[in-house]
Amino acid sequence: MLASVLYLLPHSLRSLLSELPGNVQASIEEIRVRESRPLEISWEDRYAFVSPTGRLVNDDSAAYRPTRQDCMALLEMLTNHSLYTFEEELRRGYITVTGGHRVGLAGRTILENGHVKQIRDVGSFNLRIAKEIHGVGRDILPGLVDPVIGSLHHTLIISPPQQGKTTLIRDLARLISRGEWGSRYAHLTGKKVGIIDERSELAASHKGVPRFDLGPRTDVMDGCPKAEGMMMMIRSLSPEVLVVDEIGRAEDAVAIHEAVHSGIRVLATAHGASYEDIRRRPVLRELIADGVFMKHVILSRRKGAQASFRILDHTGKPFEWQPERGR
Repeated sequence: MLASVLYLLPHSLRSLLSELPGNVQASIEEIRVRESRPLEISWEDRYAFVSPTGRLVNDDSAAYRPTRQDCMALLEMLTNHSLYTFEEELRRGYITVTGGHRVGLAGRTILENGHVKQIRDVGSFNLRIAKEIHGVGRDILPGLVDPVIGSLHHTLIISPPQQGKTTLIRDLARLISRGEWGSRYAHLTGKKVGIIDERSELAASHKGVPRFDLGPRTDVMDGCPKAEGMMMMIRSLSPEVLVVDEIGRAEDAVAIHEAVHSGIRVLATAHGASYEDIRRRPVLRELIADGVFMKHVILSRRKGAQASFRILDHTGKPFEWQPERGR
């Protein structure tokens, strides 16, 4: 909700966003601050501009337009008044702040040997508000269980951005760690879960300690590149289930193969609108062709409603099963 990020905003933005209706503040998902352009927010699959008095408007000419001073003050607050210590984040184009909130950045890039060294003159900010929602994975998890080994099938969760896959994978990790597999699998115990949290969104760790509830048997490698973190987890922490968000690089596939061959179950997410989308991406196509993922969860969100999902088997065909509802 809005209250969790107000401290990040300069007074000018904080005061007018605080005037938004209570239901909007409670369900806000993104705040887009663009220098000299309309201030915009999104909530429940809806978008609107914000006026200088904190009203929601559809006409961009009636919207508040953040100034250069607003943007400079926002960047100062996001970096704790020390841009130097956030050089790596500025190079990657986002900053993750306490609470797991991620702020995307855009502006003028500085190149070195043909690669982005830093973003300067930041003129656009997209503040994505992280939300911890217990229970969103309860209906899905029983459909992902491998009853033969009493653990999770290797699973890939697929969705476009902003459909709740990070929230879902976080809750699945918590449920698996706690051993809350659903009534039909009540005899199964909790598993040791290892999370690679490259962007510090899944766990919202502060000084190495997760702020979100990830279950009692979960270890987190925070701020670590996915492939390297997976290999470190495999070597040193003996996880039974490895959780990683937004895979897609060649080195990710190598690490996932290593985990699978080590007998570790993998729960991962990837950007895509469908199973067919994923198969068009070379690295993910290779993993699918190798039969790594036995279950694919296609996540989508009906307008104004919670996320909906379909489960496909390893061949991409619908997996027929009956979710446990009403618990």
